[in-house]
Amino acid sequence: MPAFDVIAILLTLAAVFGYVNFRFIKLPTTIGLMLLGLLFSLLVIAAGKFSPAITESATLFVAGIEFNEALLGIMLSYLLFAGALHVNLGDLASQKRIIAILATVGVVFSTFVTGSLSWLLLKAMGMNPQYIYCLLFGALISPTDPVAVLGILKKAGAPKSLETKITGESLFNDGVGVVVFLSLLAVATGEMQPTIGNISTLFAKEILGGLLLGFALGLIGFSMLKKIDNYQVEILITLALVTGGYALANRLHVSGPLAMVVAGLIIGNQARNLAMSGKTEKHLDTFWELIDEVLNAMLFLLIGLEVLILDFQGDYLLFGLLAIPLTLAVRLTAVSLPVMLLKRTRDFSPGVIRALTWGGLRGGISVALALSLPKGESRDLILMATYLVVIFSIAVQGTTLKHFLPKSEKA
Repeated sequence: MPAFDVIAILLTLAAVFGYVNFRFIKLPTTIGLMLLGLLFSLLVIAAGKFSPAITESATLFVAGIEFNEALLGIMLSYLLFAGALHVNLGDLASQKRIIAILATVGVVFSTFVTGSLSWLLLKAMGMNPQYIYCLLFGALISPTDPVAVLGILKKAGAPKSLETKITGESLFNDGVGVVVFLSLLAVATGEMQPTIGNISTLFAKEILGGLLLGFALGLIGFSMLKKIDNYQVEILITLALVTGGYALANRLHVSGPLAMVVAGLIIGNQARNLAMSGKTEKHLDTFWELIDEVLNAMLFLLIGLEVLILDFQGDYLLFGLLAIPLTLAVRLTAVSLPVMLLKRTRDFSPGVIRALTWGGLRGGISVALALSLPKGESRDLILMATYLVVIFSIAVQGTTLKHFLPKSEKA
């Protein structure tokens, strides 16, 4: 199907479901669209019992979208830049230690603990999984999703300091998580030997390269914005910075997500304060908020529609359901350790561990990474588990997050 037709169908469904949600259901837009997309998919599957052609056509449509390419190759750059654009660097710096630990050590810790426990669980279920694929599941499910987090935190009313922690972690651990996943995938497919030197080189190139590229892009954008005062051209500069910068990151094999986060922070802080008129700032924010809302709508709709391509085997479904408490338990541990460590030098609110655990939402990035795995039984198993964890995370954790938030600004 032509790309224009695919976009037309997705935009139409997103508009219709968005209207129904706003008019009748009144859930946060992202959650409502995902659940309506999921309900639509289940109705299509049910209709297939009477007319198989309906389900076959819908499945072919969804399978042809290439969700992982659409998100990781196109949408993610704009979503991360738009999210970072509104993060205050001063707030981020005040929480730098906890964010840095959660976004690096926390991701690696969660990857190996989740992967190891998943391997033991599958062995106990009578299956014979490859350990490396269990680690891949750990890697893709460990990072919190910035797209899901940013969309839902806006509605939850979190204290500012807690919002900064969750937002900052999700923006940076995404890039780290993708690098961990790519390293393990290269080992699994035989493209790279699992030596400390090889893995360290890949990490250094991807992460440090992404940070440096984002810094350079942000400074170039800031320099250009400072010399003109025309909001149309200034918006075009930021759009080119994201599109061209992400393409350049992919060509250089450095972390595009980290580059977009750093560039967004510079434009949203340095350029906002020193290079933009009030008129430009207003139009720029409106433009990127619109981009964010439209892409979010399409992304969460796609998450709901992806159920059409899942393999509903009993063992896969059972493992997916068990993976929900497993990932929450690992998240609780990964959050508790650094908070307990840092409590010696600073104060935290009594409910901060609970809030960080429940607020660590998983989303489309996890599904996209699962879909990028080589086709086979391991991929089908991981995709089912990933999908169920993501659905629970967005539908249950996302809708109840406000009940887990501490009241104190110390958090």
